[in-house]
Amino acid sequence: MGQTIFIPRELEAIESRVGASPDTVKRLVGLGFAVVVETGAGTLSRIPDADFAAVGAVIGKASDAAKADVVLKVRRPSEAELKGYKPGAAVLATMDPYGNDAAVAAMAKAGVTAFAMEFMPRITRAQVMDVLSSQANLAGYQAVIDGASEYDRALPMMMTAAGTVPAAKVFIMGVGVAGLQAIATARRMGAIVTATDVRPAVKEQVASLGAKFLAVEDEEFKAAETAGGYAKEMSKEYQAKQAALTAEHIAKQDIVITTALIPGRPAPKLVSAQMVASMKPGSVLVDLAVERGGNVEGAQPGKVVTTTNGVKIVGHLNVPGRVAASASLLYAKNLFAFLETMVDKTSKQIAINRDDELVKATMLTDGGKVVHPNFVNAAAAAADKPKPIVAGQNRGDDPASDGTAKAAPKKATPKTVAAKADKPAAANKPAAAKKPAAQPKKSSQGDA
Repeated sequence: MGQTIFIPRELEAIESRVGASPDTVKRLVGLGFAVVVETGAGTLSRIPDADFAAVGAVIGKASDAAKADVVLKVRRPSEAELKGYKPGAAVLATMDPYGNDAAVAAMAKAGVTAFAMEFMPRITRAQVMDVLSSQANLAGYQAVIDGASEYDRALPMMMTAAGTVPAAKVFIMGVGVAGLQAIATARRMGAIVTATDVRPAVKEQVASLGAKFLAVEDEEFKAAETAGGYAKEMSKEYQAKQAALTAEHIAKQDIVITTALIPGRPAPKLVSAQMVASMKPGSVLVDLAVERGGNVEGAQPGKVVTTTNGVKIVGHLNVPGRVAASASLLYAKNLFAFLETMVDKTSKQIAINRDDELVKATMLTDGGKVVHPNFVNAAAAAADKPKPIVAGQNRGDDPASDGTAKAAPKKATPKTVAAKADKPAAANKPAAAKKPAAQPKKSSQGDA
């Protein structure tokens, strides 16, 4: 009997992507799997239920997750969702585990084998599985579109009989996958583009796209990239020198796009309030790292803030999800490519090879335990630590509640539920690892 793969509808209000496409569903069915897609799962990605059904999927409901051997998601499952999964099910998603130890422990307790797609190693065979690159590429593109929309002026230079419209000046801070795509998009739209990054390897890449590179090129700068291509966190001294160099530059810019993220850490502050205050009225800053604290002082998650001097700071959440129809197609292909490596072609069954380097790098939980070395100790501590009972806040599906809240003394005051959204993954993660095919080959995961 064939195994079942379940594609749920994402529950987060800001999540418009889905973990499958008609193409990947067709391929999964061709491999011998029964595929169940929750009704409405693809609606926000412009994939109607009928398109999934036409390629062999069964349109079901959320409770169908109970019979699934594999669940393909965009975001980490909540505790409420985990209650409906069967033990031993493989769950592939962007897990956002850093700082969410209790959520990781909850997946272990549920008995699922969870894979964090954002931990996919930067090796040749895994390029097609790299969710960070596929989603950051679109985030970089959309950041320019959002910046241009808020700018309210033309980006290219236009020479007309009535006069000349000057080209907009766009500054990209952080040149990983998102940054490279932002440069390429802004250049295609006719802007004058400059870019900066702490890694010396990207200088040539920036120039190849027709932009100018700006950085303090001292000895620390020359060693500012890890062996894996990630951006290192720079010293306070270097950050001060870089800030001094960029402060004057930012004051002259029309649009600034920041993309800097460091794996497992808050986003570094790149643009101070003083820099924002120095910009011209009508200038725009787009912060792709806002979900991790932001690169721009004054950025607010999910908001477009207008400062007293008329500068707009754009802090959209889940930027890849703003182009969900495209993002879902790429993300679904990433998931399928990874899952396909686990399929035994003879038995047509999922057969996870725990010695495979891709599995080792991405597996978070397995057999009721947290197994990823980066989270074993933290998750154990989170599981052992008594969870606080906060009147008016805890729910049965809240990470802060394990059900004991029901036994707490009743209060006279009514409960209120503080709804919390999980942090999005495609722009939240330490940023992307590989560049789009049209870009120079080497890149970094040090951006959004």
